[in-house]
Amino acid sequence: MRFRRRFYAACFLAACVSLPAVAAIQAGVATLDITPRESIWLGGYAARTKPSQGIRQRIFAKALALRDENGTTAVLVTADILGFTQELVSSVAKNVESRFQVPRRLLLFNASHTHSAPVIGGALAPAYPLTDGDRAVITRYTAWLGGELVELVGRSIGNLQPAQLSFGQGLAGLAVNRRRVGNPEYPNVIDPDLPVLIVRGENGAIRAIVFGYACHNTTLDDLLVSGDWAGYAQAAVESQFAGAVALFVQNCGADANPLPRHSEELAVAHGRVIAAAVAEVVQGKPRKIDGAIAAAFREIDLPLEAAPPRQEWEERAVSGSDMERRHARMMLLQLDRDGRLPASHRWQVQAWKIGPDFTLLALGGEVVADYALRFKRQYGFRNLWVAGYSNDVFAYIPSRRVWQEGTKATVPWSLTACLRASKRPWKTW
Repeated sequence: MRFRRRFYAACFLAACVSLPAVAAIQAGVATLDITPRESIWLGGYAARTKPSQGIRQRIFAKALALRDENGTTAVLVTADILGFTQELVSSVAKNVESRFQVPRRLLLFNASHTHSAPVIGGALAPAYPLTDGDRAVITRYTAWLGGELVELVGRSIGNLQPAQLSFGQGLAGLAVNRRRVGNPEYPNVIDPDLPVLIVRGENGAIRAIVFGYACHNTTLDDLLVSGDWAGYAQAAVESQFAGAVALFVQNCGADANPLPRHSEELAVAHGRVIAAAVAEVVQGKPRKIDGAIAAAFREIDLPLEAAPPRQEWEERAVSGSDMERRHARMMLLQLDRDGRLPASHRWQVQAWKIGPDFTLLALGGEVVADYALRFKRQYGFRNLWVAGYSNDVFAYIPSRRVWQEGTKATVPWSLTACLRASKRPWKTW
């Protein structure tokens, strides 16, 4: 019961935020090319055996700053990467607050979850046979990215100008529930909604388009850097709406894949499908949104499954697969250092409201579609945007449905970011 109260309090905190009077909005946008300058391991596929071998498409981080009449400034940072880590985000947030006076609750990070971008920090470290040289490259890139993200936020704030905001919901049919592949008895549970936030200048010209969709960025699986279908979608949107910056937000797509896949032609086509759905919303009748900005940020101790005994780790370190041996050695080092493995992980939940007609709920981790569908059923599809992959991408967050189906149709247990599978956040449903 205690967990239930804390979970719902965190996830629905936005609905309870009291708002000041209607306020005029300013907006500023900035972009940053984050394409690596040297060969580096790409995150997301354990089957890879070597670092990147070239660049198919340049990748970007982008920032949208919003400021209301009361002086409250919120900044959304999106990036063509597999996922942010708590360590990176905490460092950037600390510097942003110090330099630009933007508190943590008003700074939101979302990763596109492309599997064709550099490994960040120690994310999924056991998945890759890294050398000391490989680790040095990843460390350099992560440190560089952290510093540049601070500057990116500053530039978006420096570009603030009077703006008009509007919001609409579209639909797209790209995603297929990944568990259904080879398992026709599983339901095709997906979130097909495509939320779009349009930012116009005082003259009506579109300055930025923020759009979201719930689907893995896994059309491509080779050794070339790219933003995958979401990168092509952003490029297509920017091509159609000249002068606009397109920002992609990954929604609750932990259990969704783009199908068919495995070719550049399909990645381009997938991007065009999503861009066409975005254009339908922009050119339709999106609702004007206005008002004060309110935000909240909470951390919940998410319980983890009980860890295997030390003996089992020792056995895996000798007899497991290559990845299992690397994982087991990492766990043994942590046991030697701390005497135990973590019993919980701090799950970050964030919410923004702009006036009475727009709420963005951002959840950490790889969140399955059931959560977004549940929240929108309860609080309405019209004004609610539910994003996953926000602030900290550390493990899968299963629903009761997924838990009961079991783990055989998903990734191996040891791939959950070196953490044990999250334990029943839905347990009182």
